[in-house]
Amino acid sequence: MPLGLRVKKMGKSKETYRLVEGEQATADRGRLPAPPVARPRMVFHTQLAHGSATGRVENFSSIRELYTKIASVFEIAPSEILYCTLNTPKVDMEKLLGSQIGLEDFIFAHVKGIKKEVSVYKSEDSLGLTITDNGVGYAFIKKIKDGSITDSVKTICVGDHIECINGENIAGWRHFEVAKKLKELKKEELFTLTLIEPKKAFVMVARRSAGGSPGYLASPKIGTGRETLRLRSKGPATVEEMPSETNAKAIEKVDDLLELYMGIRDTDLASTIFEAGKDKRNPDEFAVALDQTLGDFAFPDEFVFDAWGAIGDARRGCS
Repeated sequence: MPLGLRVKKMGKSKETYRLVEGEQATADRGRLPAPPVARPRMVFHTQLAHGSATGRVENFSSIRELYTKIASVFEIAPSEILYCTLNTPKVDMEKLLGSQIGLEDFIFAHVKGIKKEVSVYKSEDSLGLTITDNGVGYAFIKKIKDGSITDSVKTICVGDHIECINGENIAGWRHFEVAKKLKELKKEELFTLTLIEPKKAFVMVARRSAGGSPGYLASPKIGTGRETLRLRSKGPATVEEMPSETNAKAIEKVDDLLELYMGIRDTDLASTIFEAGKDKRNPDEFAVALDQTLGDFAFPDEFVFDAWGAIGDARRGCS
């Protein structure tokens, strides 16, 4: 008998069914067993953001594994990849790949380009920078506040990777550590940033023909599904539903609070904070949960209180 097939007789009917190994038959109740649910094949299309052929990646459970797969496709070192965006080759911080990927999303990898050193005079306490990271050791600029110190230095751009601060290499630092380092720089002093831009295409074409534009051999298929692949630092990736509209708004509010209090934006971190608080009965339990799971962030009390309020609003169905 072929592996994975079984034969089971049903009383006098002598009917025979093929069952997947381990499946429970319902023949004794006179019904056919439910067909097994087909698992989607986790294959994603990818290109280099500055232009390349289209490749395919599969069988990964973490951002690090994904970067390694993409690097292998394009025969580059994984360390060359700064970050990835979903469904657009542009440096769009709203389309950054985090720990979740829509099952139909197209992945664009942004690789290292020009290195530059910039001097900045810290005339105010706030630099107006919002920092995030790619999950594997590269911090970069996600947002620059209009009218801020950084905004006046036009060579500093959204999407730039921060490699060094005052000559100190910060590879491997998390975004909150980089934000803290920048915040602690002395006021009324000059400091230097070593930045790496993402590599840019020589020719940028806004509209693509049916055959594709120069540098791209296929146009991406924009994802519209509600299911996502959840990547984990430990354990296998899992397919999950997107959060409800109410929960998504709460996660966005928590992300706003991260920027306000800590100078970082991280949707995945905001989602983790939301999950930590949604079943807690009071802010004290929430604070304990955060300390146990995210103690390295050293969230200020004001942040914890406001985040608890945002999560509570979502639980009550408030807008």
